[in-house]
Amino acid sequence: MSILKTPLQIKNIELKNRLVLPPMATGKSDDGIVSGELLNYYARMSEEGALGLVITEHSFICREGIASANQVSVADDAVLAGLTKLAETLHANGVKAAVQINHAGSSAFADEVWTAGSLFRPTEKNKEKKLHTMTKEKIAETVQAFADAAVRVKRAGFDAVELHAAHGYLLDQFYSPLTNDRTDEYGGPVENRVRIIREVIDAVREAVGDEFPVILRLGACDYIEGGNTEADALKAVKLLEKGIDVLDISGGMNGFIRPGYTGAGYFADITSAIRKEISIPVILTGGVQTAQDAENLLADGSADLIGVARAMLSDPDWAKKALAELE
Repeated sequence: MSILKTPLQIKNIELKNRLVLPPMATGKSDDGIVSGELLNYYARMSEEGALGLVITEHSFICREGIASANQVSVADDAVLAGLTKLAETLHANGVKAAVQINHAGSSAFADEVWTAGSLFRPTEKNKEKKLHTMTKEKIAETVQAFADAAVRVKRAGFDAVELHAAHGYLLDQFYSPLTNDRTDEYGGPVENRVRIIREVIDAVREAVGDEFPVILRLGACDYIEGGNTEADALKAVKLLEKGIDVLDISGGMNGFIRPGYTGAGYFADITSAIRKEISIPVILTGGVQTAQDAENLLADGSADLIGVARAMLSDPDWAKKALAELE
């Protein structure tokens, strides 16, 4: 059997194979509520049940953390009925499902925004926004909002929750020296810059219990001068491993990007290095176009799970075809 087809046990769930549909924003919600259009989209993307895991698009934990119009909400109990339908839709197709939860920080869809320090991310489009540096009280409130959102994900019947600490959003803004100029215990060295992520993990774990899988998506390296490096990432993952069950590695302060890299497995070098430092499974996404691409990345030790985004978006039947190719 190919590695790609091998099941993987994560806490109390078994993934049938190593293929993951990673989160991709659709803008198909109805003022944060799961819409019929969104249900149809995920029904189609998971049709035939060929995927091991679907991680649904980033969903805002509180109104001040919303990233865009028509983003899905996990901010209050009013969204539970729609989220439950979404979980049921994915389960009906025979796939395991997680929700990615997020706070947009300075990239929030508002005129006044909260962020790690006094800096925008490097390519912030709207610098007319008024920045508010998070106080310790606001940090504690935000940590609790992540925990509350994770509980809603669990109550809705999903199999896992993913915490978004990548792509220049709030948790990534704390982690990156490009956006974190704090001088307190949340700024400076890596162990301080990941402190809020550590606190979110601990709060979520306490809220959802020991058996509910928690995934962390980390923007390991910024790929911008002065940003997070591989050495920073290796320190960060060792500080963050406890309390999470899967590490989903991405990169790029300004979105899912690695400048100048177009091959399969954009972040394979850093995921390979990270896997030697930690004992939990690692997801690698970026540039995978064929089943053999995915198989090769698993075989060479780059990752334990492979995310396929653009190819799946272009052809929702990609996973079924890819698995057939490996027969």
